[in-house]
Amino acid sequence: MVQVLDDYAIVSPLRQKNNLLKISVVTFGILMGLLSSSPTTPLFVSIFMSFSIVYFGKIPLKTYLRILTIPAGFVLTSAVVIAFISGNGSDIFAFNIFGHTAGINKEGANMAILVLFRSLGGTSCLFFLALTTPMIELFAVLKAAKIPDSFVEISMMMYRYIFVFLDVAMGIKYAQEVRLGYRNFKTSFRSMVMLGANLFIRSWEQGEKLYLSMNSRCYGGKLIMYDEKRPVKMPELLLTGTYFAIVLTVFYFTRGMSFI
Repeated sequence: MVQVLDDYAIVSPLRQKNNLLKISVVTFGILMGLLSSSPTTPLFVSIFMSFSIVYFGKIPLKTYLRILTIPAGFVLTSAVVIAFISGNGSDIFAFNIFGHTAGINKEGANMAILVLFRSLGGTSCLFFLALTTPMIELFAVLKAAKIPDSFVEISMMMYRYIFVFLDVAMGIKYAQEVRLGYRNFKTSFRSMVMLGANLFIRSWEQGEKLYLSMNSRCYGGKLIMYDEKRPVKMPELLLTGTYFAIVLTVFYFTRGMSFI
């Protein structure tokens, strides 16, 4: 899935925009969603960021909805649980199960809605960044922001080898499947243990190869990353400023507002 996100980010028109500006928009949206006591602000942020991803980022709506479905399912499940276990007061919905009454009260329902829209707002912001900015450019921004080199370089290697080891694991699993390695519980458990052991050995071997290859290229403790300079244009500043102003206005006039 992350490879798919990176593929879309590479061809997105918003890739050519200033990375710091995009990070500022994302950070602002997340903070406003978290600070808001009303679900209206994070809902507005979620709608605006989704619109930007589809309209400005040229991401197909069906693809974006498919990507959003996975985190939305977890968030919705968590919101339902919160609605049942939090809050006090009279129930607005209740039923009996095995002699016990389970219900949702107004306070719990409002809390669940707030958590739901906060999560969707933050997720939309992160997807905006992931679908418009390749990871290698984000690492360059972190390096330019004076984040310790060791942290950035380790993060780059971790990101790169997630997919290397995932590819190896899928290859091993496929080979096991064609040999009926998952025909029952006993063989499945054994195959999974062998998969984990082989993946650990492959990881160790890849680490040794990486160390030797970097030393052979005179690695001196720092990786040089290309950071393309993209100036911020006036229309982009005006659009960003308008977005900030609208969100702040919604934040101010909807504070304390609830849906129920």
